[in-house]
Amino acid sequence: MLLQPCDKSDTRRRTQLMAGHHGKPYSRIIMTSASGSPSGALGSSTPTSNGELIGARPIGIFDSGVGGLTVARSIIDQLPNESILYVGDTANGPYGPLPIAEVRANALGVMDELVDSGVKLLTIACNSASAAVLRDARERYTARYGIPVIEVIQPAVRRAVSATRSGKIGVIGTSATVGSRAYEDTFAAAPDLTITSVACPAFVNFVEAGITTGPDLLAAANEYLEPLKSAGVDTVVLGCTHYPLLTGVISFVMGEDVTLVSSAEETAKDVYRALANHGIQRTEAQAPSHEFVATGDATQFETLARRFLGPEVLSVKHVDHVAAQYPTGSLARITPEMLEAARSGAGLSRRSYFVQPEDTLAGDARTTMGRGL
Repeated sequence: MLLQPCDKSDTRRRTQLMAGHHGKPYSRIIMTSASGSPSGALGSSTPTSNGELIGARPIGIFDSGVGGLTVARSIIDQLPNESILYVGDTANGPYGPLPIAEVRANALGVMDELVDSGVKLLTIACNSASAAVLRDARERYTARYGIPVIEVIQPAVRRAVSATRSGKIGVIGTSATVGSRAYEDTFAAAPDLTITSVACPAFVNFVEAGITTGPDLLAAANEYLEPLKSAGVDTVVLGCTHYPLLTGVISFVMGEDVTLVSSAEETAKDVYRALANHGIQRTEAQAPSHEFVATGDATQFETLARRFLGPEVLSVKHVDHVAAQYPTGSLARITPEMLEAARSGAGLSRRSYFVQPEDTLAGDARTTMGRGL
């Protein structure tokens, strides 16, 4: 599944991947703009600089299913001028029960396709993938090509640290996320905290089935959340992007005095910072285009996308192949643009977890993986 993006010998394989995992075509859903008219092609206006040329490209977002739509929702709300290209890897998800190596392979495969499609920034809207692949992704895309990679764990930790009153924080997530101890490692930068982590694997299955209420869900929530109640936590990190869709039942079980922390809003803020720091914000006047790709059953994905993304989804059109709008091989064309953007932005301050532009251009790039809060 892994690609060397600029290796021309991989063109045939990459074309197969762009057709979908295991040779199956993607089903793409094109969301119209809030005005009701279909959004135009991304980057259709004539840019005046490399920054604007890159800025016209979409933000790439992916998850193993519909959970990452909560992150997409926040990005659309906070960055209303930006276009997004979302991949729900429903053919291989959910990632939670999978071995870390398989999560890594699936996630890098999807991100290769997003980068090859011409996205300007990658958002890993999946906790399991963030835990499994973040370092690899930043070495692969940021260090080589100057493409920022945003994830969902650090934003949630920052918010939880500021929200807790007692220092007792609960984390709920998939088996892969909890087993990786990624949250514990990130919380380690903040002293005097007690972290209680609980895997809640069935929560993802409920959301993917469109179930957000009912007796079965309530029974599962009572069982899963009992250790957090016993530990006396006052803050709970929703360590899976599916879980914000279950805040009703989680809040009911935990009680009104417990703060629920979702990474979606904080992740969108990190996306904004990255776009601003790299000078690649979209400045075009026409409405942005939001496109959603499902690697599995598009019908279920379409239903949930309409439900979870809100009333601005006015019409949906299915397209068989991602390459219908984003032709394969585009990475080789955008790499010089990305490098030039990094060069022109060398004087801008960057957050600690982005590669410095001089590292990228020097050829021996180092990915700075600061865990600071």
